[in-house]
Amino acid sequence: MILRFGYVSTSLSLWEASPSRTLTFTNWKKQDQDSRKEKLYHITEQNLKNTIRILHYNIAHGIDVYRMSSSLVPLATHPEVKWDYVTPFRELFIEIGALVQKYHLRVSFHPNQYTLFTSPQDHVTENAITDMTYHYEMFEAMGLHKDANINIHVGGAYGNKEEAIARFNKNFVKLDKAIRRQTTLENDDKTYTAEETLQVCEQHGLAFVFDYHHHWANPGDETVEDLLPRIFDTWEGTGKPPKFHLSSPKSEKLIRAHADYVDMEFAMDFIKALKGYGRSADIMIEAKAKDKAALRLVEELGKVRGFKRINGGEIEM
Repeated sequence: MILRFGYVSTSLSLWEASPSRTLTFTNWKKQDQDSRKEKLYHITEQNLKNTIRILHYNIAHGIDVYRMSSSLVPLATHPEVKWDYVTPFRELFIEIGALVQKYHLRVSFHPNQYTLFTSPQDHVTENAITDMTYHYEMFEAMGLHKDANINIHVGGAYGNKEEAIARFNKNFVKLDKAIRRQTTLENDDKTYTAEETLQVCEQHGLAFVFDYHHHWANPGDETVEDLLPRIFDTWEGTGKPPKFHLSSPKSEKLIRAHADYVDMEFAMDFIKALKGYGRSADIMIEAKAKDKAALRLVEELGKVRGFKRINGGEIEM
């Protein structure tokens, strides 16, 4: 079995390569019309070009799993700014998609915590649909919309989980069917456990992204070993191995915050559970040190008996 490791958004090993440069609405509003357009175009072009730089870095270092920045396009979903961010940059989007396809990379998006479908307020749902559509349209421009995933959380409980999940079930289906097909759900560290999130996934036919750190902080009654068969089942028919998230606590007090690197001792129970299940998987490292954390963990695992490093970001067990 093979475990592939990836990281989130920014490669810290590259100089000035942020794919998340932004422009605030306040600053945008201060500009005249020409300056507004110029700034939006400049920042978007830099973010897309840096994404291409990062993909080349990943290819060179054998890292096949990567989460793209949700901030590639500044103010893309702001109701007073909405603009055509695809046409002027079509060639860059196509170049990104071509790299992903040529080198068989696995990419995804993870919209922010405000993209949720459990709110009792209609405008929150409308904003979530707008945000999910933005992410899908970027994948569409890359030619990846039938393969890449957009990962979100179930959302808030608002004092009553049953009612909140009922609202999710009602609101989520308002999202375009093509976008729903590419959506995955992840358990969170305070509200919805892995079991609860799995139930929602199973109801809607969604793949489940299991976050081990979140499960450790908000475990429910099930062990990782109990959950793995159902987790893998949600990915059947996708053509992809399941994706997992891995990080470790920053400190004994800040148990939900992510440390700079992944602590091997913390991670090994999870890794061994996957090894015991015996099927390949992809693991997104959510540590603050980004690519450096992913590469260090793979290097450390490669020194453990029964683990063989076969590429920059891959372990064979």
